[in-house]
Amino acid sequence: MSENPIGAEVLVIANSRSGASLGRPDRVPDVRRRLPGATVHELGENETLDDVVAKAVAGSDAPRVLAILGGDGSVSRAAHLARRHDLTLLVLPNGTFNHFARSAGIEDVDAGLDAYEHGAVRSVVVAEVRIDDRDPVTVLNAVSLGAYPELLVERERRSSLGKWWGGAVAAWRALHDAHAVGIARRGRRASVWSVFIGVGRNDPERIAMMQRATLDDAVVDVRIHHARGTRMRAVASLAFGRRSISVLRAVRLMPPASDLERIVSADIDLEVRAGSAPDIYVHDGELEQVGQDGFRLRVSAIDQGLRVYLPGR
Repeated sequence: MSENPIGAEVLVIANSRSGASLGRPDRVPDVRRRLPGATVHELGENETLDDVVAKAVAGSDAPRVLAILGGDGSVSRAAHLARRHDLTLLVLPNGTFNHFARSAGIEDVDAGLDAYEHGAVRSVVVAEVRIDDRDPVTVLNAVSLGAYPELLVERERRSSLGKWWGGAVAAWRALHDAHAVGIARRGRRASVWSVFIGVGRNDPERIAMMQRATLDDAVVDVRIHHARGTRMRAVASLAFGRRSISVLRAVRLMPPASDLERIVSADIDLEVRAGSAPDIYVHDGELEQVGQDGFRLRVSAIDQGLRVYLPGR
């Protein structure tokens, strides 16, 4: 009896829009070549990852591995679905930043396929975000309130300009229109420009934590920027590159240490006060509309919460 072809246990979902928007080559043929036994599904215009995975696991030949070819948002959602259906995640990064993939040492699609070929599975820390009494959602990198979600809203309104020009215009608008957000924690109230909640301890010099620094640290690292300074500093604090931070600090645009608060804990529980700002938040770069007036946001670290193929260490 012949062995199963390589990848027979794998469902690959390709979100081709991620790579296409960057002018990158189509990697689906490479995936098919290296995983000849895999089921490869290219996501259609009106399809969701949830529906495709649910249909696959309900079938007679259910996958044991969920591979995702796409950007940060697709990888984050695939991680949630892998946990829901008890699957191992295979990350094939093909987006703009690929934050989780870079933290995991998966530099490109080939590195992800190599990790699968060598069978290198590890359980890593994730977080769960819960809004009010809704079901929790898996987070791989970070959750944010305040200035960053508002910046994304402005950028989406100008999507016709392209991601980079749209981002520049959105930043200019944020300099004029950024809102302070009213939050409460353990009975203590505060007005803040932003809150970033990262998975695992991160660089203490950063405020905007888009990419995690570790895979095994079962805490959330919270950075609260209190609204004591200007909107200029609120927008400047969203810089997440080391060079950008150094330049902004040199010209004294970054907020002083007295405006910042750091909390490292297994979880964080915040009330976002009604009427203080738009009811929106971001997780792993994905903008979420809460759709009500004020909400409760809880983020908890989950030790060994996700099985994922990683390059050999």
